[in-house]
Amino acid sequence: MDSMHILTQTFQVPYQYNVYFTKELFSKENQLLADFFKKEQRENYLGKALIVIDEGFLAFHPRLPAAIQAYFQSLQEIVTLIPEWVIVPGGERVKNDPAYWEEVVEAVDRFAIDRHSYLIAIGGGAVLDMAGYAAAVSHRGVRHIRIPTTVLSQNDSGVGVKNSVNYKGKKNFLGTFVPPVAVINDGDFLTTLDDRDWRSGISEALKVALIKDVAFFEWIEAHAQRLAERDPEAMAYLVPRCADMHLHHIRSGDPFEFGSSRPLDFGHWAAHKLEYLTQFEIRHGEAVAIGIALDSIYSMKKGLIAEADVKRILQVFHVLGFELFHPKLAEQNKINLITGLQEFREHLGGRLTIMLLEALGKGVEVHEMDDDLIRESVDYLKTAQVATYEL
Repeated sequence: MDSMHILTQTFQVPYQYNVYFTKELFSKENQLLADFFKKEQRENYLGKALIVIDEGFLAFHPRLPAAIQAYFQSLQEIVTLIPEWVIVPGGERVKNDPAYWEEVVEAVDRFAIDRHSYLIAIGGGAVLDMAGYAAAVSHRGVRHIRIPTTVLSQNDSGVGVKNSVNYKGKKNFLGTFVPPVAVINDGDFLTTLDDRDWRSGISEALKVALIKDVAFFEWIEAHAQRLAERDPEAMAYLVPRCADMHLHHIRSGDPFEFGSSRPLDFGHWAAHKLEYLTQFEIRHGEAVAIGIALDSIYSMKKGLIAEADVKRILQVFHVLGFELFHPKLAEQNKINLITGLQEFREHLGGRLTIMLLEALGKGVEVHEMDDDLIRESVDYLKTAQVATYEL
């Protein structure tokens, strides 16, 4: 008699959320957020809203608290704004120190933010990552609204389904795949960014263009000078276009990354390692630019793309104002950098899978990387950083 008994469970959970693009979000004339809460309102239930905000962003918007409080006064019968905000530092510091996400979890507990209330995160990508992680692990999931305030978070990290903090010297070691209930991008928030943060997010647009859409790459190439000069119309086109491409990839591919393929991490294996090697002296977007440049050169050395293509890529980064070489890349005969491949494989799970280029606008995955070619690519990049390309 067979003693084995098997029960098989199969189910699907649909996810849907909107990514909004607006201006003057907390103006009383802008009803976007008010309409969202009204639509989500549950009968005979008064929800709460807890705000987690990036202190660097808040410093540039000192009138924001008063504007938000005034905005929520008209919503008192729908949602109650918690008057005490959680103010945290921006950048990787907020993901490196567990005290910050614990502070958010403690606030969720103290103010009784339940599963039908809201945690509203306002800030750059790192703050959204941390706050999203705290929301996901509190009560097994508090409803999370993201309000990104940087180019990178509006066009890339803020629109997706991932949340994380860093742990044991590894980027995004702890995290969840939990979509937000809404993402709201206010274009006015980008006007107070410094030049480094303005520029950093553009690297993620170049990333997705290079592996998926040559026409978008050519648009960035043609408008690189305008973007570098902080032209608002150019950025108003780039951000939604890039966000849409990321959303399309998420819904048509492997949104919770059960496999080892991560096309949107083009350039990221080196970027993640370089961030740690520099103790986060460089921004994520700056590291991604270097990683893209490095993997583009490696693609050339593998015979996948022509040197002319590489020069076009490097020239765009040059016009945008990126520095594409850092001494940490070459330390210890590049061994420190190369260890990032193993760490990246562990983060992916399963096989090492790296996205390279076989044409502008077309990526190709490989499962091995040649250490000597990586070293040669670093040397090429170092030389290219001081060169001017005449195209």
